[in-house]
Amino acid sequence: MISSSYDCVVLGGGPAGCTAAALTAQAGLSTLLVERDQVPRFHVGESLMPECYWTFKRLGVLDKMKNSKFTKKYSVQFVNNTGKESAPFFFDQHDERECSQTWQVERADFDKMLFDHARELGATCVDQTRALDLLFDDEQVATGVRLRLADGSTQEVACRVVMDGTGQQSLIANKLGLVEPIPELRKAAIWTYFKGAQREPGKHGGATLVLHTESKECWFWYIPLSDDITSVGLVGNNDFILKTRPSPGDAYCEELSNCPAVAERIRGAEMVGDFHVAKEFSYTSRQHAGNGWVLIGDAFGFIDPIYSSGVYFALKTGEMAADAVVAGFAANQWDEQQLGGWTDEFKEGSQWVRKLVDAFYTDDFSFGQFLKQHPEHRGGMTDVLIGRIFHDEAGAMFSDMKSMLER
Repeated sequence: MISSSYDCVVLGGGPAGCTAAALTAQAGLSTLLVERDQVPRFHVGESLMPECYWTFKRLGVLDKMKNSKFTKKYSVQFVNNTGKESAPFFFDQHDERECSQTWQVERADFDKMLFDHARELGATCVDQTRALDLLFDDEQVATGVRLRLADGSTQEVACRVVMDGTGQQSLIANKLGLVEPIPELRKAAIWTYFKGAQREPGKHGGATLVLHTESKECWFWYIPLSDDITSVGLVGNNDFILKTRPSPGDAYCEELSNCPAVAERIRGAEMVGDFHVAKEFSYTSRQHAGNGWVLIGDAFGFIDPIYSSGVYFALKTGEMAADAVVAGFAANQWDEQQLGGWTDEFKEGSQWVRKLVDAFYTDDFSFGQFLKQHPEHRGGMTDVLIGRIFHDEAGAMFSDMKSMLER
C-alpha cells in the first residue's frame, strides 16, 4: 500500500535506486522505492568492479554476495586484434585483501537481492509502478511524483526529495532537457548468451575478457556467469554495426567471424536466448541535482561498458546521494547545493575511467607498450580497473599517457 507522502521517493529498482532507498530508510527517513517492471527483471551490466565491496559492506549484503551462486571474479584480461593476450590483471596482486575479489552477476537476481534488502531496512518497495511525472510547486521545487500503479490507476505522492534512478529513461533529465550525449562515444551493443563456452582454468575462469576484432572496428566482452552461461557482447560504433547490416544478428555473426579469439571460445557452445541491442548509451547530464531532486545511477550518466564501471557507479552515486539527502534532512535543507554537493567529487573520480575509455578507443595506442615504458604506473592502471579512483593520486599516470597518446 502506497501512502500519500514520504520523506523520499526513489525511482528505479536498479542498484542505484536500491542503494539510495536502503540507506535513507536505514537512517530513519520514510522512503518509497518504485520500480516500473515486475521484479525480478532482466538487465544487462553483469560484471562488477572490486570496489563495489565497500558499498556491499555498508549496505550489509556482503554475506549475501558471498553465499550467492554468482561467479567469482578475480581478474580481467585484454586480447588485441591479432589474438595476443595481455597478462591477466589479477586484482589481488595489487591488493591482497578480501576486497580484491568481486563477482559476475545475473542482474535479475542481483537487483532483486538489493530490492528485497531495501525493504528489509524499512523502505516501502513496489514494482509494476511507473513514474509518470515529477511534480513542482510555483518556485520549481520538486514536491512529489505522479505514479501509475499496477492496477492502472494513478496516484500523486508528495515528498521532500525525489531521487531519480530511472536509468537511460532518466525521467527528470529528459523532462528538463538536461541530457547531453557524448558524440565521440556513439556506440551500440549487441549481446546474447552461450551455454558451455570455454573458460580459463583456475581462478582466472571468472575473468572478464575484452577482445578486439581483427579489423579493430569492434570489440567483444566475455563474461562467465553461473550455471555454465557466458554473456558475450559486441560493441562498436552505432552506425557501423546497426546501419550497415540487415539485422543485429547478422552484424553479430559477421563480427564474430572477424574475432577468432571469441569464435574459438564458443565453439561447440549452445546459444541460449535472443540477441539484445542497446544503442547510443553514452551521455551525461548538464545538471545533476535541483531543488528537491537528484539524479543517480544511469540517470546521472553512463560512459561505456568497456571497464564494467556501470554497476559500481550506480552503487556509488546511490550511496553518495543518500548521504547528502540524510544530511539535508538533518539540516532542513533540500536545495540543489545540498542534494548535489557530492557530484563534483564523483565527477573528479569518474573522469579517470572516462580517460581510460578514450585511450582504449584511440587508434594504435597500446596499453601493453604504455606499461612497458612506464611500469611504475601498473598499480595506477589497476586502481582504475578496480574502481579505486576517489583519491588524490588516482590520475597520476595520465600525464605520461597523454604524452604517449599525442605521439
